[in-house]
Amino acid sequence: MAAPDAWSNRTEAQRLNKRFENLRSELEAFLSTERSLEDVKGFVGLLADGADASMESEVRREVDTLTARIDSLEISYFLKGEFDHLDAVLGIHPGAGGTEASDWAQMLLRLYLRWAERRAFRTEIVDMTPGDEAGLKSVTALVVGRYAYGMLRAEKGVHRLVRISPFDSNKRRHTSFASVDVLPRISDDIKVDIREEDLRIDTFRASGAGGQLVNKTSSAVRITHIPTGIVVQCQNERSQHQNKATAMGILRAKLFEVARQEHVDKLDKLRGEKKDIAFGSQIRSYVFMPYTQVKDVRTGLESHDVPEVMDGAIDPFILAFLRQEARKERDGRT
Repeated sequence: MAAPDAWSNRTEAQRLNKRFENLRSELEAFLSTERSLEDVKGFVGLLADGADASMESEVRREVDTLTARIDSLEISYFLKGEFDHLDAVLGIHPGAGGTEASDWAQMLLRLYLRWAERRAFRTEIVDMTPGDEAGLKSVTALVVGRYAYGMLRAEKGVHRLVRISPFDSNKRRHTSFASVDVLPRISDDIKVDIREEDLRIDTFRASGAGGQLVNKTSSAVRITHIPTGIVVQCQNERSQHQNKATAMGILRAKLFEVARQEHVDKLDKLRGEKKDIAFGSQIRSYVFMPYTQVKDVRTGLESHDVPEVMDGAIDPFILAFLRQEARKERDGRT
């Protein structure tokens, strides 16, 4: 970056500068974890030498913090894919289960918002359609942060919930499903060919919160890509121009995914293996009754601290998926 001609190509210079900042951030995280390890070693040594037993709870907290930091470093180690470093476009849709499924979709949205908050990621609800009685019919959100897509792609699939229904007066047990879709938010320097004549752009009044201006003007935007039938919409911004820009960004991400999957010939297969949002297709099960357990079907990882998982503590599941993915890739090369 210090070379005299480093900024002659502005785009390349910005790319290198971002790469430099990422490497510096990784180094700082490693050094901070190394310091924490030394602190824990010191505390353990004091306990071994007969220090006050009241220190034990503090040592346990330090060990838990260190473990979380090591897991975070390991996750970043696995995220070497071409698009893993990008922001994510997160979509959640209820499946089989009616009102129960709509409520489950809203619970999953909260889970991912809390997960993003734990990681200091910024989130933005782009489009949200409420359910008829409760919950959500659909929601699209942006998750902005380094490696957001790389981590959240581990969540892509059908999620199953088993609980006593709060909507059933007889308090029976119900099973609900919702699908989670994740796409990389494609940066402007990645070329995606979108022709104006292939787009149909409609405006309408936003249905969500946002004040009188949002609800009384046709600021919301819906864009249909005619050749593929892909539809995206945005209604979270006050101005039509802002909503159109956001919707176009999501459309670019979806069309880029189409380009990456050219070997398939049907739109419902564009994002890999397509499954019904119903029993037998789930990647993870969340059981609230008759016992409490969250189990990932792909990796076999289980957690019995359901409240903690529902509050966004899903890094262990993400890490287990990335480890499994790395093993499969390694085995495929041997």
